[in-house]
Amino acid sequence: MRITGAVAVSAALALSAVACSDDGDSGGSGNEVTIGFMGDLTGENSGLVIPPKQGAQLAIEQYNATNPKVKIKLKTYDSQGKPEQATSLALAAVKNDKIAGLIGPAFSGESQSVGPILEEAKIPSVSPSATNITLAEKGWKFWHRVVADDAAQSTGVADFVMNSGAKKVFLVSDNQDYGKGLADAIEKAVKAKGAQTQNDAVDDKGTDYSSTVNKINEFKPDFVYFGGYYAVAGRLFKQLREGGYTGKMMSGDGSLATGLIEGTGQKNAQGTLISCGCLIDPTGKTNPKAKKFADDYKAKFGSEVAIYSTEGFDAATALIEAVKGGKTKPEEINDFLKSVDVPGVGKQIKFAENGELATQDIYVYEVKDNQLPLLGKSNEAKVS
Repeated sequence: MRITGAVAVSAALALSAVACSDDGDSGGSGNEVTIGFMGDLTGENSGLVIPPKQGAQLAIEQYNATNPKVKIKLKTYDSQGKPEQATSLALAAVKNDKIAGLIGPAFSGESQSVGPILEEAKIPSVSPSATNITLAEKGWKFWHRVVADDAAQSTGVADFVMNSGAKKVFLVSDNQDYGKGLADAIEKAVKAKGAQTQNDAVDDKGTDYSSTVNKINEFKPDFVYFGGYYAVAGRLFKQLREGGYTGKMMSGDGSLATGLIEGTGQKNAQGTLISCGCLIDPTGKTNPKAKKFADDYKAKFGSEVAIYSTEGFDAATALIEAVKGGKTKPEEINDFLKSVDVPGVGKQIKFAENGELATQDIYVYEVKDNQLPLLGKSNEAKVS
């Protein structure tokens, strides 16, 4: 939990007030239940969070359009991806807004901070996008996610990279919870399959990555894999290409956004690979429901489905199914989530005891022009 000093004290006091409050129960009030969505909606990596927010919004609007007995109100909380900001927002969501459940937090760092607050208040959460391995190891009973974790992603990436003939892999991270965890897991996985590796970290607030570029060029790897978000990946990959590196560049789900292409430059970005436990399938290549969702999404928002759009819809669906089943109080919804087993637009919505999604598929995407088309599952995809 990344809360220190006065922030930790104020959080503890506020949470104690929530626990002792007699303002009324969280959750349903008559014919309406409030569900929150938390994530970076205006920060530099908001391109990763607006799509799942829109996916969740679409699911809830479609549900409310059926004129159900209990409707759902969606309330958004813009954390800008900052753990300390997410903490205060979570406290307000629990005490003031009395949410019955939360879609999110979107990122792993803020999830680490918010998880204990939701656990203490007994508010269920379903993240569409937080992939850090340790989140499932906290023993939390009210936490869930509808995306594969970084352990699954590291295995999938190792399969893909080694099947592509790589002998040497250089791992770079932004040294943050999500990025470092992913890069470390992938390094371990490719080494186990026989690859030579080196690693380095860059400052996520920095702009000059020449030191890392020099280390990479000296090592001469077949693949460079970056763990972190697209804002940093774009700067690094641009400098790599300008510095003469000609091998494969790859990143994870935190970079699966057109912002990566913009940051790298369209010419430099061509052929860049991205791994993700998320499904972006506007043509219905994997299942017919994916195409219908993509069509509905475009009709509503005027844009194509993007990273975590599907997972935002599925995270909302898990909570919607509980409300449809007559569960409107947080603990009732959480109990329902233990046994939910319904098809999502991406994967089957079914949770293990630790809140992990039962299905752990990893997909690979490749930059082509200004798009990020799906290549396929990591154990089957081939570089075009």
